[in-house]
Amino acid sequence: MTDFQWPWEYTFPPFFTLQPHEETRQQQLNVWSDLFLKYLKHLNKFTVNINEGSFPLYYNESLNRRLSPSMILQILEKLQRTGHAQPLDKKRQEWQVYWHTLEEYGNMIYEWIQETGQTRSVCTLYEIANGESTEGKDFHGIDESVLVNVLRLLEDKGRCELIEMDGSYGVKFF
Repeated sequence: MTDFQWPWEYTFPPFFTLQPHEETRQQQLNVWSDLFLKYLKHLNKFTVNINEGSFPLYYNESLNRRLSPSMILQILEKLQRTGHAQPLDKKRQEWQVYWHTLEEYGNMIYEWIQETGQTRSVCTLYEIANGESTEGKDFHGIDESVLVNVLRLLEDKGRCELIEMDGSYGVKFF
């Protein structure tokens, strides 16, 4: 894996402090939101905790600057409003983050199912997330809990049926 290319803003100390001017603050949150998605995609990481103090996304060691937990929460809430994040606990400390919305993932997976002629067949979650035939697809390597959420969305639309047996899942597409 190649090193992540941080944007110039990451080396600008005020970037780590929530700006008081509304327009500047909104732009700052937009840049942070984009950075969260790109960095987590780079790591293939779908879960973050607000209290991971030494996580490079939150802490620029060379500047000795750190995002506050309240600023991290604001960024994650912005991502939630755009469909790119969801809290995993009531205290909103643990979050699931997706660089594509669940809807977008669902469309990609369903399109792949149709392209490969797998409608009316049963697939395992492993085949979808890690199978050879999904290599190069944006959903390859997707976290299983995110994939289950995507499949539930497709199930609500009548495009598949999620099958649970002995704690593992399969899915039949229509």
